Amino acid sequence: MPTIRPPRLFASFAVILALISFQVPPAASAATTATISVATAIQQQNGGVATVEGYVVGQPTATNTVVRSNFPSDYALALADSAGQTSTSAMLYVQIPTAFRASYGLKTNPSRLGTKITVTGTLTAYFTHPGMKDPTAFTGGGSGGGGTDDYYAGAAGKTGPALKAALHTIISSQTKLSYDQVWNALKSTDQDPGNTNNVILLYSGRSQSKTTNGGDANDWNREHVWPQSHGDFGTATGPGTDIHHLRPEDVTVNSVRGNKDFDLGGSAVAEAPGSLTDADSFEPRAAVKGDVARMILYMAVRYEGGDGWPNLEPNNIVGNGSAPAVGKLSVLKAWSAADPPDTFEKRRNQVIYDSFQHNRNPFIDHPEWVTSIWP
Repeated sequence: MPTIRPPRLFASFAVILALISFQVPPAASAATTATISVATAIQQQNGGVATVEGYVVGQPTATNTVVRSNFPSDYALALADSAGQTSTSAMLYVQIPTAFRASYGLKTNPSRLGTKITVTGTLTAYFTHPGMKDPTAFTGGGSGGGGTDDYYAGAAGKTGPALKAALHTIISSQTKLSYDQVWNALKSTDQDPGNTNNVILLYSGRSQSKTTNGGDANDWNREHVWPQSHGDFGTATGPGTDIHHLRPEDVTVNSVRGNKDFDLGGSAVAEAPGSLTDADSFEPRAAVKGDVARMILYMAVRYEGGDGWPNLEPNNIVGNGSAPAVGKLSVLKAWSAADPPDTFEKRRNQVIYDSFQHNRNPFIDHPEWVTSIWP
């Protein structure tokens, strides 16, 4: 019997079906799913597409210039692997397309500074510097906690004493500094965004060289916003070295403030424009009243009588002396409401978290918690 062969048409059709069913995954798909660091993105300036995660550290305006305040436009931002990074060589310059400028441009959204975001785009030079162009996606850096939801997960849904207890547990996990280490920490946390060689003095508002720290007139020293005598904790490692409430200040102004509580009114303080003082209280300049309040309230949550340290609490009087208390709470609450966290304060909180103590001031991230704990 002769062999029956399938028609040539059927054989060709079978080959076509096989080719259609065999699909090769796009080579680029795997490359665009993994998130890489800023350091890796700087090394991979090859025109490929990548998703990069980093902290917003300013706006590039030239190859070696990144501004951190008074942002001129919404066209670009700089990313780094640390919120405290100041070296442009460790930054990735990111172009912001029109569609994302209203949400991520720094002129419109200065509070983005210090927040962590992810961006997907093409890794290629921008401003003649390692960069990313034509991004197709921006995520993260949201308001209402600055992307710190995981950090505060244990406080979710709580109010009043339960919230305070939960926050105490969260922020008590920290690295502790010695009093000598505080000097260098303050040079980073309180760095002048307009002059990286200087720090900003808390009450004076003056920009002063980092190298002029010391104990002589016109030097700056380490101001304890919660006076170390209010609880008698001194400068041993603990509350006396917690940089969430230690700030650079002019030696003379620091002495004028002394261990006074906070309240309204008094006479003008020389070398601290806008600050006032009387026999038992100190009123800082308006631009940092909220900062002062949130530092005091941080201390009240962080130090609850454990670790061998006193239980620190705000109260509504002045003249607290050596008692572990600082007033006036009603005034501090009003200051926190009137002067919400600004870019400088948010960046400072992030630098402390990233580079030094690895804990946060919850009232900077969530100012609304002030009245939840102290209604």
